[in-house]
Amino acid sequence: MDLSPVQQKAVFVLVVVVLAALGYWLLLPKISHSPASVRPAASPAPSAAASVPASQVPQGATPTTVPASPAATGSVNIYSWLPFTQQGLADAAAVTVKFCADYNTYSYTESASGYVGTMNGLITGQLVTVLQGLYSTPGVANLRTGQKQVSTGTAVISSLRAFGPSSLTFVVTATQHLVSSHGTTNGSTQYAVTVTGSGTSWQVNDIQLATVGQS
Repeated sequence: MDLSPVQQKAVFVLVVVVLAALGYWLLLPKISHSPASVRPAASPAPSAAASVPASQVPQGATPTTVPASPAATGSVNIYSWLPFTQQGLADAAAVTVKFCADYNTYSYTESASGYVGTMNGLITGQLVTVLQGLYSTPGVANLRTGQKQVSTGTAVISSLRAFGPSSLTFVVTATQHLVSSHGTTNGSTQYAVTVTGSGTSWQVNDIQLATVGQS
């Protein structure tokens, strides 16, 4: 049967529509499951802190390693190397500080024996004689009495300068608060103070300016 031109056109359009629908149905599963739409998760970037395998370290370079904690060592008793004990050193230092404080503590109303008497037990007999003589020196004594001087001293040890089997020499910063008819002054002086003895029994036997004998 021959179809008219109009009928031929209609059949052609129908065939095109059917083929288009069939093609879409066949292609749809491939599009929805395309490898481009389903991708494996990206591998995480290596951490900045990750270590570099030794095989990848350039030749001549030293791989970075974390040092192991050193094994705990036993404490060292340095006093086993010294001619005095820790307690002996503490007692010698206490005597030194007390002496230096008393050395700068006096009043114009005190006699030489009264001044030195405050240091009883802290100084040797030789130093007793020396200090009494210095305190009684006419020029010094007259100035102290004329200005009505009253002094208060304090002291602190700055360092240990030298030591031997029966002596220790400390560098001491001694301060003085002086009140007189001329007003009030404060000052400080460094002394080298030597104590002699052993164990926990010490006495001061010498005091001089810390700069004496130092180049």
